[in-house]
Amino acid sequence: MSSAAATAGTPRPTDLDREEGRFNKGGFLLGIGFGGFVDGIVLHQLLQWHHMLTSQGDYPATTIAGLEKNTLWDGLFHVSTWIAAIVGIFIVTSAMRAGYRAVTRQQIGLILMGWGAFNLVEGIVDHHILTIHHVRDDVGAPLGWDLAFLALGAILVLGGLALKRSGQQETRDKLAVPSLTR
Repeated sequence: MSSAAATAGTPRPTDLDREEGRFNKGGFLLGIGFGGFVDGIVLHQLLQWHHMLTSQGDYPATTIAGLEKNTLWDGLFHVSTWIAAIVGIFIVTSAMRAGYRAVTRQQIGLILMGWGAFNLVEGIVDHHILTIHHVRDDVGAPLGWDLAFLALGAILVLGGLALKRSGQQETRDKLAVPSLTR
């Protein structure tokens, strides 16, 4: 058997680098989508701590009109997180079809990083810059909850990054490819 035939199914290192990058982007997008699902399902629907526009005086969750407007914006929010998750799935499966096989730690790390990034961006933009809602709009002083949400986001990013890096190194070791410096 020729060496070309023996390696025909194994991606070349440059192919692995490209597929690893795609896999990482897809996993990160999955995390953004899942982070949005957790926020929308747990905080908006189950606990009912806030909706998208509850800090806006014109859309209180205590009136039918306010709840209708908030439900519409919650739905648009859910659509955007669903799109992020679907795009992430397609990117991850595309990289896997091309031969990239990541260990579970890398996959979980990427999802946690995306979820944490979601919390950080959503928390800074919606809670602090636009002030369209807070984590708890049903309490008198929501700042502590907003800061805890940001802290959780930072912990998820850092913990996810550590898992991703250790998993990525294990993946590369299994594939006997030199370590990346990313």
